[in-house]
Amino acid sequence: MPEGRRTVWSGGGVPYDSDVILERAVAGRYQETVAARRVTIVTGPRQSGKTTLVQSKLGPGTLRSLDDQGTLDAALADPVGFLSFGPRPLVIDEIQRAGEPLVRAIKFTVDRNPSPGQFVLTGSSNFLTVPTISESLAGRAGFVEVWPFTQGEIGGRPDSFIDRALTGTAAFGARQPDPIGRRDLLEKICAGGYPEVLRLTARQRPGWFRDYVQTTIERDVVELSGIRKVAELNQLLRLFAARTGCELVMQGIIDDAPLERQAVYDHRAWLETIHLITTLPAWSRNLTRRVKRHPKLFVTDPGLAAWLLGKTAGALDDPSDPATGQLVETFVYCELRRQLTWTSTDATLYHWQDRSGAEVDLVIEAADGRITAIEVKTGQTAKPEWFRWLTQMRDTIGDKFTAGIALYTGNETLPFGDRLLATPISALWQS
Repeated sequence: MPEGRRTVWSGGGVPYDSDVILERAVAGRYQETVAARRVTIVTGPRQSGKTTLVQSKLGPGTLRSLDDQGTLDAALADPVGFLSFGPRPLVIDEIQRAGEPLVRAIKFTVDRNPSPGQFVLTGSSNFLTVPTISESLAGRAGFVEVWPFTQGEIGGRPDSFIDRALTGTAAFGARQPDPIGRRDLLEKICAGGYPEVLRLTARQRPGWFRDYVQTTIERDVVELSGIRKVAELNQLLRLFAARTGCELVMQGIIDDAPLERQAVYDHRAWLETIHLITTLPAWSRNLTRRVKRHPKLFVTDPGLAAWLLGKTAGALDDPSDPATGQLVETFVYCELRRQLTWTSTDATLYHWQDRSGAEVDLVIEAADGRITAIEVKTGQTAKPEWFRWLTQMRDTIGDKFTAGIALYTGNETLPFGDRLLATPISALWQS
């Protein structure tokens, strides 16, 4: 770095040159959406960098945060007047705090004037599932998701795994990914991707995650729903975390939860609304009549999942620890889920499982029908048996099957047959 310049920490906690704001990979999609749509809605977990992103691209626009009580009072007192002041786009941070009246005023405004780039709404709760907001702005709004950092963003490299995988295995043959040790991978998993966590030591992280969960639940769930059983919500979150990377069977949760059956379902919905957990739908293209329809459950950040399970990199390094496989799969899922928000290919993520025991951890399906199937393995030596179900899927699907990939903790990319290969997990963020 040139003399006289220093490394500082952004609001998101990532180091950058003091004269340069770190660019998020989703920034291009965000700018395209603002330029094309009347309203842009930016969603994602708290502390994922939403406000930092919109501030960095604000230009001559206006930013108002509803976390400020005076600003919130003004928005509630006169929603239409609140929207009429200031250059566009008008960014309204934490839109869920104002609820239905302000959203309806936005709808009224953009229906009278259909020009793009009028409003940007950010929120740490899922806009479409907050019960205090029934107006979806359908046809008027474009959505942009901002998640914690991927490994590519952390390292300043482009993440293009999904685009490459959907073109076929040849895209992985040009060069080997840089080697990454198993312990280094486990450290990355336990750190996760929340920007603020990346500047903390391993000893400081548990306190941050504890405070994050507590304030997120109290701030968003209690404020929006009126639920007061914070301790029970924390317990329920830990029950879900114990099943991250696994098929979600609600009866098992209900049996262990300190809540009545309906309350478990209601509280699960809130934990999804505030982006602490998520589900991955089952995929089916008539490969078998015995396909299982249960979704898989994931905590939305591997570092958060590791903390909820009380795991460190040292503990996960024990080959007998069953949580290692769950957290490695959670890590891979989170990397791919985040890449989907900016990948050039229109694609969706699934898992596949049938009642005979056949399963594939992750399935990427492009809008044109191309399929890439992924197995996640914690072993350091690639094995032919890893490809049993990938081979079955390839032979059943035919030409639309682009690649069957086993992501593992070894260091070499190795072919295992027609459109099948094993490659290091680091291939997720190394082109």
